[in-house]
Amino acid sequence: MSTAEVAIAAPDTAPKTIELGNTQKRDDAVKIQDKYQKQWKQSHAFEPTPSKKPHFFGSMAFPYMNGSLHLGHAFTVSKIEFAARFERMAGKEVLFPLGFHCTGMPIKACADKLIREIELFGKDFEGYKEEDEEQQTPAPTQETKADVTKFGAKKGKANAKTVKMKYQFQIMLAQGTPKEEIYKFADTAYWLEYYPPKCKEDLDSFGASIDWTRSMVTTDANLYFDSFVRWQMNKLKELGKIKFGKRYTVYSPKDGQACLDHDRSSGEGVTVQQYTALKLKVKEWPESAQKIIGDKIPSSANVYFVPATLRPETMYGQTCCYVGPKIEYGIFKASDTEYYFISYRAARNMSFQGIFPKWGEFPQVATLTGADVVGTLVNAPLSVHSQGVRILPMETVKATKGTGVVTSVPSDSPDDYATVMDLAKKAEYYNIKKEWAELEIIPIIETPRGKGKGNLIAKILVEEMKINSPKDAKQLAEAKDLAYKEGFYEGTMLVGDYKGKSVQEAKGLVKQSLIDSGDAFDYAEPDGLVISRSGDDCVAAFLDQWFLNYGKAESGGDGEWQQQVLGWVDDQEFNPFSSETKHQFQQTLDWLSQWACARSFGLGTKLPWDESFLVESLSDSTIYMAYYTISSYLHSDIFGKTPGKANIKPEQMTEDVWDYIFDRREDLPQSDISSGTLQAMRGEFTYWYPVSMRVSGKDLIQNHLTFFLYIHVALFKKQYWPRGIRANGHLLLNGEKMSKSTGNFLTLRDAVEKFSADATRVALADAGDAIEDANFEEANANAAILRLDTMRKWCEEVVKDATIVKSTADFAKLRDSGEIKSTDVLQREGEKGFWEELFENEMNGLVQETKRHYEGTLFKEALKTGFYDFQTALSFYRTATTAACLGMHKELVLRYIQLQALMLQPIAPHFAEEVWTGILGSNDSISGPDLWPEVKPANAALTATREYIRATSSNITSAEGGQLKKIAKGKTLQFDPNKDKKLTIFVAQRYPAWQEKYIDLVREAFDKVKISLDVKALTPKIAKPDMKKAMPFIQGMKQSLEKGVDPQKVFERQLPFNEVDVLLQMVPGLKATVKKCKEVEIVKVNDDGKGGIVMEENGKDGEGKSDLPPNAEAAVPGSPTFLFVNI
Repeated sequence: MSTAEVAIAAPDTAPKTIELGNTQKRDDAVKIQDKYQKQWKQSHAFEPTPSKKPHFFGSMAFPYMNGSLHLGHAFTVSKIEFAARFERMAGKEVLFPLGFHCTGMPIKACADKLIREIELFGKDFEGYKEEDEEQQTPAPTQETKADVTKFGAKKGKANAKTVKMKYQFQIMLAQGTPKEEIYKFADTAYWLEYYPPKCKEDLDSFGASIDWTRSMVTTDANLYFDSFVRWQMNKLKELGKIKFGKRYTVYSPKDGQACLDHDRSSGEGVTVQQYTALKLKVKEWPESAQKIIGDKIPSSANVYFVPATLRPETMYGQTCCYVGPKIEYGIFKASDTEYYFISYRAARNMSFQGIFPKWGEFPQVATLTGADVVGTLVNAPLSVHSQGVRILPMETVKATKGTGVVTSVPSDSPDDYATVMDLAKKAEYYNIKKEWAELEIIPIIETPRGKGKGNLIAKILVEEMKINSPKDAKQLAEAKDLAYKEGFYEGTMLVGDYKGKSVQEAKGLVKQSLIDSGDAFDYAEPDGLVISRSGDDCVAAFLDQWFLNYGKAESGGDGEWQQQVLGWVDDQEFNPFSSETKHQFQQTLDWLSQWACARSFGLGTKLPWDESFLVESLSDSTIYMAYYTISSYLHSDIFGKTPGKANIKPEQMTEDVWDYIFDRREDLPQSDISSGTLQAMRGEFTYWYPVSMRVSGKDLIQNHLTFFLYIHVALFKKQYWPRGIRANGHLLLNGEKMSKSTGNFLTLRDAVEKFSADATRVALADAGDAIEDANFEEANANAAILRLDTMRKWCEEVVKDATIVKSTADFAKLRDSGEIKSTDVLQREGEKGFWEELFENEMNGLVQETKRHYEGTLFKEALKTGFYDFQTALSFYRTATTAACLGMHKELVLRYIQLQALMLQPIAPHFAEEVWTGILGSNDSISGPDLWPEVKPANAALTATREYIRATSSNITSAEGGQLKKIAKGKTLQFDPNKDKKLTIFVAQRYPAWQEKYIDLVREAFDKVKISLDVKALTPKIAKPDMKKAMPFIQGMKQSLEKGVDPQKVFERQLPFNEVDVLLQMVPGLKATVKKCKEVEIVKVNDDGKGGIVMEENGKDGEGKSDLPPNAEAAVPGSPTFLFVNI
């Protein structure tokens, strides 16, 4: 084993995933899944064609081909997979295709790393040694000062000690790539050949019902898809949706191009923040600064402190300017006459914005700390303090935000006010003159909160919120938010050239005036750390770019387009599946603005009108779902090397042909493709479109999913706009974030091999459905192996070994004979009885409930009702019939098995297929169409009966359990549960008189249309003495009404069942489940609660009984009381 392999084989942290013991049940499941996956493939089960049925077109963001699919991918796949299988059962033609995304920088960046690593270590990396990690310094992105380079080397060494998989070849070894294969990945084309088949293998082993005949790779590796993307970009340009011009964008100096979301190893979603950079000219340096600067700056030149502000309209109120005393700053040469005092980070950003003379260069002439310049006198443009303001220390200034220089406006900034007050109080401590921090604070903006109180909103908020120190970060952040919003939305200028104007109007005017006068300039930076896939710390650059003109009109975007998309998100025809998803789309559409759609390097399609650029990866992946609809006509392999069923060549796919296929023109285009073929492709598109459900992680709402809406709205008729987007949360593994470095990580292949496909799918369904992060518990997957195996074997046993019994005596005889393994095989035929009615009704109700959950894509709930609750229903029926020596009814056993297989088919299809065809003997696959079961509506009376039985049984067994706890604690017992006993159940015939008035209240408040009852509105009408007993009574009626019990029966206080008859049916079960229960007596209590009648087994009245115990009087219809006595 090589040194490189050892480094991967022995990570610092042991794997956190669980280890399985006996794997026989898992192995059996794998054999079953292999069998049916082969059958599905042979029968082309998931390759649909248009028909007269309604369609369901589900798609997900196609995975990027720079590695194996992990469990997070599988979680997203599962949402569309479960939905697709259900919709197929529900009678729709279902299309679930998947392509392979290869556009952009990720593959190129990885291949470039391997080229360098092969140069360093050799083709098989035989020259690698662990100490190389500490010695290797990342290549700098530009020529910089020696101390900066040194800092970079130090950082690289630290990283090497904590990250074991620093090199690309190590990452690939960890993913299972054979070492002898890795060198091939230095060629970008090899990634496209290697990973798509792996992706397909993994999803096939997962049991995904994907139509692979429609797959493709992106980029010009597939000339058909390349033609499609070129058509798309040309159309967008013709429509004026793509513009050209200078704009700020996140940029990688190392790569020499924009670094968009999919080009980043960290910082996805980070955008550019634009500021007004103010020029505060130095009038007088302190001695400490003069010593350092010396003659490094010509006497004829000016030095400016350059704070970056988001509130130029407040500059009239500047009283000082802050620096971080411990921060290292530089003085950088902007021209022969101007030098800027700013942070290194800010200078680097400015060098790519035309602020310094040469692109990417920012000559530094001096280095100072903030402490060195405290006391500097500067001129603050617009400030009423025209004699100048001082540079003062502020501990909370960050070098990573803005320029590291912060101008102070204590009238309107709570942070500034708190700091200047602190400085004035502790001038000696801060080594400043007190008067520097005591310049007059003037009101500059009138706000509702400040009106009549001096209009110093910062002072007002600091005092109201009792902020005592600049270190009260939480309260200051809240105060800052309040001050900004009130000032911006409701403020009016009190000073300056724009006095009397609203702040919203004045803001831009003040900024422009400052720029026109030469006192300010535009500055931008990434609003957070962005690291490119090449390892570069990205900047904001001001570039000539082709960009999609997303965004509101006031942000420079196509406002009409933005409003169209926003209107569609709000349209009733569009389903976001959750209010939070809809809200996130609305928020994104509010802030998202112009987006660079082209790049210089990487993989992709050349921009049609300027082939020196490539279409970037989030711009070629917006409407490829339309391509899926006709791709099988074009090619029969993912690269388009082999023509498809229409035998069309790439060059035949002209723009007019694409327009016709996608219903953008009515007349047939001039083409050598036959009219029949063109019409067939157009028919395929118009049948499958619109997309019914798009599934992706919630993090893509801020880019891909919103772009998906924008481009569909721009290019297609409204009838083809997407009908639904389902965003899911990220997936945790065993309650923790997935991480290779900690060992808490599973690929899809690992999970399927470890747990089987169905157990993995069950655990994914159980992980969660909301937009919040979900959790895949390996313990759940492991438990699913056992649960599915047990259920499959039970189904096989009760079908193949079924023995028909004709009487209770036969049942008891066979049960006690020792000849059978389980009483479940003892079944009966013929007439169905009480327990069959309840069981069949409960199954019907669960089938309907599960259907609603599948329709709502609530798969965790569907699993609960369609599997867990369904098993509970079986257990209830089995226990009752076994106790009564009846045996289960054969017809219902078979019906249960059929329904269980059908309801579980979307989630556990291999199990369902084995039960359906292997055990029940069906000739047709359960994965076929139109199989969702039709059942009768659940009978509310039977549902109420079942709930009554469960509640009563639970109350009785709980009472017995309470006595066992008393034994453990040595307390006095009412009866000894370990000895033979008699159970007496007291049944009331009428309700107490006090309930009458509350029935009338409920009757008046019940909403017959909405089938709902507002208990809160009733609460004030309940007499205080009755509160404890009335509220439970009202809640009970509410439950009955909202569950569908006939209101007349509720208000007339009629139970929907005969309580005595039900209790008599329960007697055998109670004797079987209650420990040492030899007798069960049912007493119908008289109205006075003192006496009653003992009921006979046939339901007739028996002997009278007097002097009943006190708790008999507490019985009410539907809520019996009971008593245990030892006999």
